Amino acid sequence: MSRTYRWNGLQFVDKATGEPMDKPYEGQIVCPMVQSDIGEYRSPIDGRLISSRSTRREDLKKNGCVEWEPLNNRPRGLGNPEFARKRGLKVDEAAMHRPRAKRIDPLQNL
Repeated sequence: MSRTYRWNGLQFVDKATGEPMDKPYEGQIVCPMVQSDIGEYRSPIDGRLISSRSTRREDLKKNGCVEWEPLNNRPRGLGNPEFARKRGLKVDEAAMHRPRAKRIDPLQNL
């Protein structure tokens, strides 16, 4: 079971119990993960300024979008029956029902 730690100003302590984080034994690597915030950019959907991860999540939710996922996690195969029929290929059921990306016009609100 993983434990959650927080920084109390001097050391990392268990969030639930307040006990200090265990020191690693020989050969074990233990370190907290810190992820920096994202840089500012303009939303390609509505042009608003996105300055943090929370603002990005809100923007994606508000506009009905999802984060881009690498292609290796998506079902492979042909999901378009018409395309497959024309080429004499087989349709993959998992690929046929995968979620599709939402198309937007980047110049819509300019």
